[in-house]
Amino acid sequence: MMHPDHPFHVGELEAQRLAGQSPGGHGIREAMPDQHRLFFQALPYAVLGGLDLAGQPVATLISGPPGFISAPNPLTLSVATSLDPRDPVAGALAPGAPYGLIGVDFATRRRNRANGRVAAVAPAGYWLVVDQSFGNCPQYIQQREVRVTPRPPGGLERLAGVDAEAARQVRAADTLFVTTAATGPNGGLDVSHRGGRPGFVKVEGDRLTVPDYRGNRYFNTLGNMLAYPRASALFINFETGDVLHLQGRVEIAWGADEASTGFAGAQRMWSLDVEAGWRRRAAVPLSWTLIDPSPVNARTGVWSTAAV
Repeated sequence: MMHPDHPFHVGELEAQRLAGQSPGGHGIREAMPDQHRLFFQALPYAVLGGLDLAGQPVATLISGPPGFISAPNPLTLSVATSLDPRDPVAGALAPGAPYGLIGVDFATRRRNRANGRVAAVAPAGYWLVVDQSFGNCPQYIQQREVRVTPRPPGGLERLAGVDAEAARQVRAADTLFVTTAATGPNGGLDVSHRGGRPGFVKVEGDRLTVPDYRGNRYFNTLGNMLAYPRASALFINFETGDVLHLQGRVEIAWGADEASTGFAGAQRMWSLDVEAGWRRRAAVPLSWTLIDPSPVNARTGVWSTAAV
């Protein structure tokens, strides 16, 4: 149950203080409104996250015909999908475990999030209890059209760090999903979206650095990072369906703004020191075609031109 005065945990409150912002959090609900329930039910894909057996945030892309995610009531999500047993997220979703879910309709730039606890696991999928439900603004979402693209999925390749292929995919990315967690009152697990111009994520060896732009001012992700400095980043190849997951320790640079870095639009930075990961080729039987980059991206930079 959320705090009666606000929905934030101590890490989020500290992140808001460090950023000099204090939102009311009125958009964070303890149950899904009807528009969120209908939104999830219309999606053919979403990103689902949990904590693996080592306590590390993990996430994966799930997909199915529209309706594979259903919301029979405002407090429950049913996800009719079976994960590859080698996928670390499969082992993370035991009854009682925390989960985070984000749905992004790239065609309309709508996105909604939910988090809570796993109620039950069955061969056909998962039942999820919703503790928090909220939407996010359409900023930084690239407009894409999705189509079904049947393809045999490849195997899961374990990574000890950022190899050359992973570095190329990250440097070309205009979208990532970051998974973070926090314990205690109002805590939980969050999966959130980050977007920018291709090249907005910097790769130096096994370290990824991501600019943090102006957003909803809730600071769910950065607040989680303060409370529990572990995270994972999920990258999707929208043409091939390849999925890349990287996880490790995070660090926030609160003073690294546009004035100090030369990176347009940056209000601060966060870095992920990659310790493990995996790649799965053709993991998703979907493809996306870019229709229109986010218009706000014109005000943001890329690392190839930023003064770093």
